[in-house]
Amino acid sequence: MPTTFRPCAPDQSLLFPPSPRDWLPEGHLAFFIADTVAALNLASFYAAYEGDGRRNSPFDPQMMVTVLLYAYATGTFSSRRIARKLEEDVAYRVLAAGNCPAHRTIAEFRQQHLAAFEALFVQVVQIAREAGVLRLGALAVDGSKVKANASKHKAMSYGRMCHEDQRLRDEIAALMTQAEAVDAAEDAEHGPVVRGDELPAELQRRETRLAKIAAAKARLEARQAEEDRQKGRTPDDGRKSRRRPFARDFGVPPDDAQDNFTDPESRIMKTSQGFDQCYNGQIAVDEATQLIVATGLTNCAADQGQLVPVITTAHATLGGAPPEVLADAGYRDEATFQTLETQQITAFISLGREGKPDVTPNPAQEATQRMAARLTSETGRARYRRRKAIVEPVIGWIKEVLGFRRFSLRGVAKARGEWNVICLAVNLKRLHRIATA
Repeated sequence: MPTTFRPCAPDQSLLFPPSPRDWLPEGHLAFFIADTVAALNLASFYAAYEGDGRRNSPFDPQMMVTVLLYAYATGTFSSRRIARKLEEDVAYRVLAAGNCPAHRTIAEFRQQHLAAFEALFVQVVQIAREAGVLRLGALAVDGSKVKANASKHKAMSYGRMCHEDQRLRDEIAALMTQAEAVDAAEDAEHGPVVRGDELPAELQRRETRLAKIAAAKARLEARQAEEDRQKGRTPDDGRKSRRRPFARDFGVPPDDAQDNFTDPESRIMKTSQGFDQCYNGQIAVDEATQLIVATGLTNCAADQGQLVPVITTAHATLGGAPPEVLADAGYRDEATFQTLETQQITAFISLGREGKPDVTPNPAQEATQRMAARLTSETGRARYRRRKAIVEPVIGWIKEVLGFRRFSLRGVAKARGEWNVICLAVNLKRLHRIATA
C-alpha cells in the first residue's frame, strides 16, 4: 500500500487571508512581549512625533518598540540583522504586521528613544511589583565588562602621541617645503596664473591625523588636570609637594595614559579575554525572581563606589530600600558600609577576593570591622554564598545566552541607554518564563 503524504503546494495561492497569529504557537515569547508593550505607557515614544507636520507617515512607535525588545530578547542587536529578520523571520513579521523599516530607521529610532527605554525598564519592574511577581527582598549586585564599539588598536598612549605629534609636524614641514619648491618650478614654467593651491593627498592625511592626535592629547590633559584638582593640586604648584616632588607637572598625563580615537569615553579594562576597550555595566538582581531591578553603567573599571548609586536607583524604582544586599569584594569600601548601615540595609560584602585571604580590617574602620564579624558567622557565610546563584546567572544570560558582548552605540550616555534596553529585554524574557512555568 503506497504512503500518503501531507499535501505541500508552495505555489498554491491562499483562498482566504490567514491570520498572522496562527503562524506562531500559543504562548510564544513574541506574543508575550507584544501584549506587555501594549499595556505600557508609551507616551514618551509618541511625543516626538506630535505636531511636527511631517508629510511622510512614520512607523508606529509601539510596533518599533515591540520589534526592538523582541530582537534584544532573542539575541539580535544589529539594526541590519533586525531589518533582515523583518523580511525572513515569522515572529518578526507577526510583530511588525508586515512592516519592514530599513536598518537606518531602526538605528535612528533606538538612538532617539534611549531615555524612553530607560523609563520603560522602570515601568516593567514596577508592574511586576504591583502584580505581586516581584517583592522587596534581598538584592545581589555585580558588574560586568562589556566591549565598547571601538577597537583597542585605535587607542594611543600619551607618550606615543607626543612622539607622533612631533614626527607628523616634521613630515608636514618637509612636505610643505617640497610643495613650495614644486610651486616655484611650476610658476617658472607655466606662469603664476595656473592654480596649484590644492593640498596633496599625502599632506591631507598627515594633517588629519595630527588634528586627531591633538584632540586626543587635549582630552587626556583635561582628564588629568581634573584628577590633579581632586587631589588638591593647583597649576601653580609645579612639581612641589609637601612630601616629595610630583613626577609630572599639573595636568600632564603619564606616558602610558591612553585615549581611543573611535570612542574617547570608553576605557581600557581587563576582561577574561585580556585587555580591551570597555564599559562597566552594573545590575541589581532580586533574589526570589532573578529580575533586574536597577542598572548602572560607568567607564570606570573598578566596581568600588558603584554599589550605593545602584541601590539608590533600586530604592526609587521599588519604593523602598532592600533589607539585604549581597556583593563581592570589588564593592568593599568603608564609606559604602557606613551608608548602608545608615539606610538600615544588612550587607554581606566580601572583604577579599576568592582564593585569597580576607583583608584584615583597619581598626579605625568600624563599619568594615562589623562587616568582617558578620561574614565570619555561619549565617553570614551562607547568605554571601547565595550571591553567585542570584546575580551571576543573569550576567550569563546577557553575555552567553543572548550573546550581548559588545555595544552598538558609542559614548557613555548611549551605552548606558543600550544597557537598559538589554536589561529590559532580559526581564521580559524572565517574566515570560515565570508566567509559563
